[in-house]
Amino acid sequence: MKPCATLASRLPYSVAMLFNSPRSLTTVLVLAVLTTSAIAAHAQPPDRAMSKLDARLAASVRAGDSTTQRVIIRTTSSDTRALTNALEGNGHSVLRRHSIINALTARVPVSALAGLSRLPFVQSISTDAVVIADQTSPGDSTLRGTLGLPVQAPAGNRVGVAVIDSGLEAGPEFGDRIIGFYDFTRGGSAASPTDDYGHGTHVAGLIAGSGDLSSGKRYRGVAPKARIVALKVLDRNGAGTTSDVISAIELVTENKDRLGVDIINLSLGHPIYEPAATDPLVQAVEAAVRAGIVVVVSAGNYGVSSITGLPGYAGVLSPANAPSAITVGSVKAFETNTRSDDRVAPYSSRGPTWYDGGAKPDLVAPGHGLVAAAAKSSSLYTDNPSLRVGDAYLRLSGTSMAAGVVSGTVALILEASRAAYPTSSLAPNAVKGILQYTSLPVRDEGGVAYDYLSQGAGSVNPAGAIELASRIDPSTPLGSWWLTSRVDEWTLIEGESLPWAQTVSWGDALSEGPALYYNELAWTQNIIWGSNIVWGNNIIWGSNIIWGSNVVWDDNIIWGSSLIGTSDGTSVSWETLAGLAESIGSVLISP
Repeated sequence: MKPCATLASRLPYSVAMLFNSPRSLTTVLVLAVLTTSAIAAHAQPPDRAMSKLDARLAASVRAGDSTTQRVIIRTTSSDTRALTNALEGNGHSVLRRHSIINALTARVPVSALAGLSRLPFVQSISTDAVVIADQTSPGDSTLRGTLGLPVQAPAGNRVGVAVIDSGLEAGPEFGDRIIGFYDFTRGGSAASPTDDYGHGTHVAGLIAGSGDLSSGKRYRGVAPKARIVALKVLDRNGAGTTSDVISAIELVTENKDRLGVDIINLSLGHPIYEPAATDPLVQAVEAAVRAGIVVVVSAGNYGVSSITGLPGYAGVLSPANAPSAITVGSVKAFETNTRSDDRVAPYSSRGPTWYDGGAKPDLVAPGHGLVAAAAKSSSLYTDNPSLRVGDAYLRLSGTSMAAGVVSGTVALILEASRAAYPTSSLAPNAVKGILQYTSLPVRDEGGVAYDYLSQGAGSVNPAGAIELASRIDPSTPLGSWWLTSRVDEWTLIEGESLPWAQTVSWGDALSEGPALYYNELAWTQNIIWGSNIVWGNNIIWGSNIIWGSNVVWDDNIIWGSSLIGTSDGTSVSWETLAGLAESIGSVLISP
């Protein structure tokens, strides 16, 4: 009790009296912060405290903003009850609790943020940012033919995909395969499927639509027998809050076995306001991956500079910057099944990630002009007649669509692996490695391969990924060769023999050699992608992805006339510009 008495003696009487009431020290500290600034000198230095605020909140504090904002407060302990009681006791609404990341969402005056951030048990305070869907302009293309998949099989049987989006409209495209629907725009309760925007239905159709309403099943999804759990977090305008997305991820993670969920698809995002280590949405994604769920995320549609009109770098959104997520960019397939004419879509967000300088995307996939199920009562369908294909489908473009294609591909990978090895399963990192290793490099009009920060390892190759997954035995001891038979490192599509990328990124380096042919520690669960681990002697690491010679910028990355990051050739120094996100609406750097 001595520390409390010492602190109380320096506070105003009204605050000091709190120490004599049956409240926890956490509650007292929070009330003190919200009542007076006297606590500031007894907690942490101002510079360290301000570092707990994301870029947007820090800018608001510096500007003396007098508004109240929705924020996500992460703590060092899983017990947030005292913090909740203190906030509510001072008249501030606590909207949600997020046990998956030791956090809560609340409405707090900007004037109280600096004080809150100085509390030793507060880990970070982040904007409850608006997330948006990542679809863009129309076009047209086939899908299963482009992916080298036959119409009938494989189909993702008995694989569950959680689509966290604008909802889902039930119908023949999904039949009885909708195994759950939760509406987080209304508190997260179970409900009848609905989709007033239409984006979620389209993404789900690309993943698992039956194609029954199209001639010859032309618009069949990648995994048409996969089961869908739909979680609505976006409204009829395609916007929602970060806290709702986190709550949806939490529900899926905690109930993954009951719901039968193997994959989460996140075709949404918001500008990056802070490093991945403190970003609450990123941390929710990482928690889901640690639980054994494969998380697929769209990179974002911010690949063109609004200043120059040319392709730019560092437009990746959150949570696409999550190290262990599978981050997907978009390619244009130009209405053909051949892959040699594919090009990375200009709008597809490129790496590196803001603050951390991480290598993203992980790969790209067809995402332009894709036709899939329409929610006929949605705003996308009713307000955009030009996007309709017949009366049952919509044509949309964007990295949202590309993410759906990859989520469907992951369902096929898991189906193939389980059929071959029913007593063991591939960890999320192994799935990501398989996708990268079997991907098909994409080249521009001049035949030059796109750099890694534009296409990742290459374009998704479902046929090759299925083949490799069916020959990897996950029960093989760690450090051993786990291929059960030889694989041909190429895939035949439309008469073209296409070589695999045969590389995997780890951190900012590319592998050389048979990285996927040994059961390495990297392919197990609970290993954060890109972290420092011990690799076997058979793996050779090549050039640095971020600052390698294939990247088409100088050593300085420029946004407008402001210097953002510099490299000395071996490491990157990343700066924060106050108010950057507000000034452009989404983080984008032009070369």
